[in-house]
Formats: sequence, structure tokens, C-alpha cells
Amino acid sequence: MTSPILPPAAEPREDADLASASDAYALRFSGGVGRWFLALQARITLEALAGLPPGAPVLDVGGGHAQLAPVLVAKGFRVTVVGSDRSCGRKLGPWMAAGQCRFHVADLQRLPYAAGAFSAVLCFRLLAHSVNWKGLIRELCRVAADRVVADYPSRRSVNVIADQLFAMKRSIEGPLTRPYAVYDRGEIAEAFTRSGFHVVREVPQFFMPMMLYRILRSEGIGRAVEWPARRLGVTRLLGSPIIVRADRRPG
Repeated sequence: MTSPILPPAAEPREDADLASASDAYALRFSGGVGRWFLALQARITLEALAGLPPGAPVLDVGGGHAQLAPVLVAKGFRVTVVGSDRSCGRKLGPWMAAGQCRFHVADLQRLPYAAGAFSAVLCFRLLAHSVNWKGLIRELCRVAADRVVADYPSRRSVNVIADQLFAMKRSIEGPLTRPYAVYDRGEIAEAFTRSGFHVVREVPQFFMPMMLYRILRSEGIGRAVEWPARRLGVTRLLGSPIIVRADRRPG
């Protein structure tokens, strides 16, 4: 008796942005420490977008957390945010109402845009939770005409003990804390290379885990710890998460 031929299993839907667009997630970036986190992230991201002309179209994949869309709008970019569910656009309401930002619902692994439709494509808070991170990078690159800017947790950091840190992190931050993948810089660079891009910039954000500063609730202590690590070059070597910029290779 022959076995039935079963259709291939459907790939899990890319919906990690549901958590990062929630009110509970936003609380992790509240207060002075949270504003410090977001200000540093915004500064590095805008540096990665330097050189794009005013009004350039920018796509923020999974950006319903609204950490970057308002910053991009303020700089004059034409901003589109795409999320896995309509609820992911809730925090973008004021900018959508003002006509400054568009929000679309789509399969984040199969974006409904033409190749090269956006000058730059951003992807934050998603890669570490992706159901298919290489496929996600490939899709980001497909719709980017010029560059991709994304963040990811580095294995070459305190994340080397990610499993032990996760248990501690969950006990402190609660059930919203999700398992996450960590990556080598080389494998990230290779994924971009396979998609016709090359990494031109990598900026690690913090030497110590962000969780530590959330526990201490002190921006001052955080800056006091991070400043010497940054000045001595330790953050560049061992910091995380990393904001990476990859540019389309000519030809």
C-alpha cells in the first residue's frame, strides 16, 4: 500500500511584530532609560540613511512599534510601514491621519512591492524572532533599491550565554520576553551577499545587556558604564544589538 502524497507544510507566518507593536512591549522603552535606548537607535539609523535625497521612499518592515517611523517622517522621508496584522498599525495613527505615513498589512516574507520600490528598507525588532531569517533578508533586499538597515543580536557578545540570560530575562520582564536567535556577523554578511548586497557599516549599540539598564532604571549609570566601553573600542568588538547597513552591489 502506497503512502499518500501530502502537500508541503506551510511555512509559519512571520508575525513577531504583533508582540513588538503591543502596548506591553512599548513599556520596555518607557522612562529615561527607554528614551536613551531609542535616541541612540534613531541616531545610528539616521546616520545609516545619510545621503538619501529628501522625500526618498523608505519602508519599515515590522515597524508598528513606531520607534522609527516618526523619526523618519520628521526627516522628510516618505514612510511606509508594513505589518503582519491590521492591529500592528495602531501606534501609527497620528502620522497616518496627517498623511505622513502609510501602513499596509502583508505577509512579511512576501512583500507586495515591486523590486527596488524603496530607496531604503528598515527592519528592527524582527530578525531575532524570524521564522526564516535568511528569507526575510532576501525579501528586504529585493524591494530595496539602495540599502537595507536592520538590527540583530550578536553572538559575539554577552549573548554567548543567551540561554542562561533568557531565563533571567523572562523572570524579570515577564511572558512578553520571547526566545530569540543570535547571529555571527559573518553569517549576516553572507545572507546579504547572496541577495546582491554588501555590508558597509555595523554599529553595536551597547556593551552590557539592555536588560541590566532596565533593571537599574538609571540612564546615568548606563551612560557611565557604556561610555568607557565605547571609548576603548570594546563595544565595537563585543557590543549588541548591532545595527547593520547593507548596500546594493553595483552592476
